[in-house]
Amino acid sequence: MLERIQSSSDLKQLNDQELTLLCEEIRQELIRTVSENGGHLASNLGVVELTVALHKVFNTPEDKIVFDVGHQSYVHKMITGRYGQFGTLRQFGGLSGFPKRAESEYDCYETGHASTAISAALGFSRARDYRHQNHRVIAVVGDGAMTGGMCYEALNDAGNARTQLTVILNDNEMSIAPNVGALSSYLTHLRISAGWQSTKKTVRRLSGFPVIGKLVYRTIHGTKKILKSMMLHNTDVGFFEALGFQYFGPINGHDLKSLEETLEQAKKNNGPCVIHVLTKKGYGYEEAEKRPEAFHGTPPFYIETGNRMKEPDFPSAGHRMADRLSEIAEKDSRVIAITAAMPLGTGLDHFGEKFPERLIDVGIAEEHAATMAAGLAAGGMRPYFAVYSSFFQRCYDQMIHDVCMQHLPVIFLLDRSGIGGEDGQTHHGVFDYSALIPIPGMTVLSPADADELCDMISWTICQDGPVAIRYGKDGDRLPAGRTADRGFVPGRWNVLASGKDVKLLAAGGMVRTALAAAEILRKQGVEAEIVNCSSIKPLDEEYLKQTDGSPVITMEEHMTAGGFGEYVTERCRQLGLKAPKDCIGISDMFIPHGKHSELLEYAGLSADQVAGRILKVLGRTET
Repeated sequence: MLERIQSSSDLKQLNDQELTLLCEEIRQELIRTVSENGGHLASNLGVVELTVALHKVFNTPEDKIVFDVGHQSYVHKMITGRYGQFGTLRQFGGLSGFPKRAESEYDCYETGHASTAISAALGFSRARDYRHQNHRVIAVVGDGAMTGGMCYEALNDAGNARTQLTVILNDNEMSIAPNVGALSSYLTHLRISAGWQSTKKTVRRLSGFPVIGKLVYRTIHGTKKILKSMMLHNTDVGFFEALGFQYFGPINGHDLKSLEETLEQAKKNNGPCVIHVLTKKGYGYEEAEKRPEAFHGTPPFYIETGNRMKEPDFPSAGHRMADRLSEIAEKDSRVIAITAAMPLGTGLDHFGEKFPERLIDVGIAEEHAATMAAGLAAGGMRPYFAVYSSFFQRCYDQMIHDVCMQHLPVIFLLDRSGIGGEDGQTHHGVFDYSALIPIPGMTVLSPADADELCDMISWTICQDGPVAIRYGKDGDRLPAGRTADRGFVPGRWNVLASGKDVKLLAAGGMVRTALAAAEILRKQGVEAEIVNCSSIKPLDEEYLKQTDGSPVITMEEHMTAGGFGEYVTERCRQLGLKAPKDCIGISDMFIPHGKHSELLEYAGLSADQVAGRILKVLGRTET
C-alpha cells in the first residue's frame, strides 16, 4: 500500500480497514530499514497512527506540520512521496533522519534539537495572519521536549496571541530517558485522574438512554475537550487553559478513529489548542517496547532478537569517562554528575548505577543544567555536566555569565565532538572551540583517545576553575607505541613521532588522521613530526618557541574559523613567532549526514587528502 501513498490526498481515499493495514505496513518497513541502517526506531513506531491521522485530516503541505526534534519524522517521510527513497535513510546522499526543507515541500521546517517546534509553529501562524492566508499550523511535541523552557515561552506567547495553532502533546512518558520533573508528574496525573476515568464510564452509560442517549454520547465523545473542561476546569486542564489554550484529551494515540475525530474537532478551532495524545514508544515491536531507551537511536540490529549486528570493540568514551568519574566519586563526596535527559547517551548511566543519588537528570534543559551546576559549585560541590557538543550550544550564555565570570569549578564534558555521523548537521560538534577559546579563565582540553580523557578527568578534581573537555563517541585507543608519556599536564603537548620536514599539530580525533597522513608522507620522502595537542587552552607555548622556524601545520575536526589553528596563529603573532603555514579543518559549510569516514572525505579531512594538502603547502609533488 505504501507505494500508492504519495500525498495526504491519497490517504483521504482510504477506508478504516485500509488505514489500519497501512499502519501495519509502515511498522514493518520502519523495523526493516532501521535494522539495516540504524536510526531512531522507538519514537517512530510510537507515532505511526498519529502521523497518518494528521496527514489524513489536515491538508498538507498547505497546512504546516512542525515536528519537535524531528527524529520521529520517518513515518511522515514515507507517506509524503519518499517511500521509494526510504532505503537510503541516514546514508550519505540519501534521506536525512530529520526534516529537511530541501527534501520535500512537506518538510516546512528543519528541526534536530528539542523544544523548538511551538516557537517555530507560532512564527508560521503569525506569518499566515500577516499574509492573510487561512491554512492550519500544527506542532507535534513530545512530553520529553516539554521539559525545555522554550516550550513555555512559546506557550505563553501563543496563548496571548490567540491565533490558530494546534499543539499535539505526544505523551509517551519518555524522551530519550524516562522523563523527570514536575511536568512529568502533572501529565501522569492527567492520565490517571480518577475523576476523568469515572466520568468517561458515566458518559458511556448515556448511550443506553432511549431516543437521545446515543446522540448525547456521540456529541460528548466527539468533543472531549468540553467534558474535560467541565470536570477539571480549576485543576488539571487549568494549566493549559490559564495560558489561553483549549485542551482536548487525553486520547489513545494508537486508535486511528479517535485520533481522526479529535483532530477534526480541533481543526474547527480558530485559536490555540492542545491535543493530549497518549502513545507508547516502540509500539508494535516487542524488543523496542521492552527497551525503548536502547531503540531510541540504535545501530543496525537483528530483528528477531533486537541485538546489535556488531558490538563495539571498546566501551564508548562516555562510559570510560563515567567509570573514571565513579572512581573519583568514591573518594570525593563533592562529585556530582549532571545530564540533560541523556544518561545513556553520555555514559552517565554507569555513574548512576553506583551513585544514583549523585546523578542529577534535569530533563531537556541544558541552560538550566549549566546555571544549576554553577550554583552547586558555588555551594562547595564539584559538578560534572556531560552533554553532547551540539546541545552544549544551547547553554552558551549560562557558560559565560554564570560559570566563567565567577570562575567556578564546573566541568563541561562535551561528548560527540567533531563530525558526528548519520544524524547530520544538527548533531555535529564542530563549533565548540570557537565558543570556548575566547572565554577568559576557561581551560579547553581535547584528548586523543579515551585513556587520555580519563587522565584529564582525574586532573580536573585538583583544579578550581571552569574546564571543558571535548571528545568523540568512540572509546578506542591510539595505536601501541603512539602514546608518548601518558601523564596529562595542561599546557604541555606530547610528541608522538619525530620528523624534520614539517610539524603537524593535531588536536583530538585528528591525531589519528595525522599519524595515517604521516605514513603517506613518509613514502613521499617527507618526515613529519606528530604532536598531540590535547591542551587547547592553554597552548604549549614552550613547544611553539622551539619550532626553530620549521613549517608548522595545525589539524582539527572543527571549523577553521575560531578554531584551534586560528588560536595558534594569533598566539604566535603575539609571541613574535612564525605563524603556521596552514590550518587544516572544516571550511565555511555545514556537514551533511553519513558515515564518519565519508564525512571526513567530504570535508577534505581524510588521511590521503591531508597528506596531499601538506605536500602542496611544502611545495612537493606526489610521486
